[in-house]
Amino acid sequence: MKKILAFNGSPRPGGNSSQLLERFIEGTRTNNVTTDIISPYALNLSHCTGCLRCNVLKRCSITDDDWGTLSEKILDADILVFASPIYFLHLPGPLKSVIDRFRSFNNIRITETGLIHTPWQEWQKDIVLLLSMGSPDSFHADQVIKLFEYITTEMGTGNTLHVITAIRLAVPG
Repeated sequence: MKKILAFNGSPRPGGNSSQLLERFIEGTRTNNVTTDIISPYALNLSHCTGCLRCNVLKRCSITDDDWGTLSEKILDADILVFASPIYFLHLPGPLKSVIDRFRSFNNIRITETGLIHTPWQEWQKDIVLLLSMGSPDSFHADQVIKLFEYITTEMGTGNTLHVITAIRLAVPG
């Protein structure tokens, strides 16, 4: 049985991103999957401080929030879905805070020529982006797509990124 972990990055219940996610989940119901939907707005999640202690601990050093349980769900999922509006060419803050904590999934070596990221555990996941925006042009989502292309590549060669952008969605529905 496949496991889907979906993040609803919309602050508005019933908003366009929420509706995109609902339709996506409806489409998976005919398959043999389990789905867990997370709202980053409901999490008790501290911000990554860039302390790099995860390089030694092989996990995030922040332990007094929901990341421990959430990171286990992320690692256990076969498919990660991120439904989000585009705000000022990027993700809303609470969803970006989740992504920032992905840092703890990697060992980072700082060299004279740059950073070398090595995942503690290589992923073999499908990563799905469902992005909504009021703009008539999907280029407003380019920075988010580039971020997820990077995550998809850095976390292992067995990952695949799927992107759906919905434009001209200035009001819900």
